[in-house]
Amino acid sequence: MLRDVDREKQQVRERVWDALDAADAVHDVTAHGRIPNFRGAEAAAARLGELSAWRGAQVIKAVPDKAQLPVRALALSEGKTVFMAVPKLADPHPFYLLDPSVLTVPPAEAASSRVAADIAPKVGVDALRPVDMVVLGSVAVNRAGVRIGKGAGYSDLEFAFLTEAGLIGEDTVVVTTVDELQVVDEELPATEHDVGVDVVVTPKEVINCSSPHRPSGLIWEHLDAQKIASIPLLASRTSRS
Repeated sequence: MLRDVDREKQQVRERVWDALDAADAVHDVTAHGRIPNFRGAEAAAARLGELSAWRGAQVIKAVPDKAQLPVRALALSEGKTVFMAVPKLADPHPFYLLDPSVLTVPPAEAASSRVAADIAPKVGVDALRPVDMVVLGSVAVNRAGVRIGKGAGYSDLEFAFLTEAGLIGEDTVVVTTVDELQVVDEELPATEHDVGVDVVVTPKEVINCSSPHRPSGLIWEHLDAQKIASIPLLASRTSRS
């Protein structure tokens, strides 16, 4: 069943990537194979910054994708704490912690995943504060809040880790910033481990989603041995069991 869902998701990705490329809507040569770095990312970040949920948030968990760079930069410039995952969670301390009070470079520079890797300390889950807002990248999303990423599954794993640690709760707001072409008016395939979003923000629109799905933690039967072995947080837990 998971393989069927994966195939359906990939069909959606290919269709959205094709549409973005046809509209010249991304900064890269092609949207394919990645979270699209869409041309309206700064406008979407500004629109997100107008929301009351954003204004009330002090701790932001954000993806490291280029499309969400303006969101991370805005957060740091407003004094919000930002953390994002080490690539592929491949470290026993799998998060970069960006504290705006101790930054040694401007917020827009610190928000770059490349610069953050040089200047931000790596920390474990136990060093993080409760999360007010989670910012996700997406390839496609619908108005019900069902989201499709690029297929690696790391954002869902990060969400599961932080939920199990009590750092993400019912009051945590989950958002994604996307181009209008990434919002699809159709049902999207999803599994139990997929994280839904509360709010979709485009350069032109804010979409509030009703009752998006949230996993309560890790779903081990959805993880293969290779994925578990490659992520120290997972591997350490299996070695103790």
